[in-house]
Amino acid sequence: MTFDELIENITQWADDKGILSPDNAPKQSMKVMEELGETMGAILKQKRTDEVIDGIGDIFVTVIILAKQLNLDPTMCLESAWNEIKDRKGKNVNGTFIKEEEL
Repeated sequence: MTFDELIENITQWADDKGILSPDNAPKQSMKVMEELGETMGAILKQKRTDEVIDGIGDIFVTVIILAKQLNLDPTMCLESAWNEIKDRKGKNVNGTFIKEEEL
């Protein structure tokens, strides 16, 4: 499946479940954080790869739903972030990218 097809399926699923309302965005934001925390826990505990894959997928799902609740196109959000970082300069310090202006 393409990313766009997955976005459509997730959006339809969320609509079928009645959670696409903008009023649900604060709760959905918390769901994003919950899934991120679970994924970080799996990574830190060096859990099986399938648990990390599932966690990252859950993060995508919750972020896509949040974007739709806020009437935003998830692909546009990702493209905006890409355009912001694509020419960014900096360096890797102990596995973390530090922006040039923060060095």
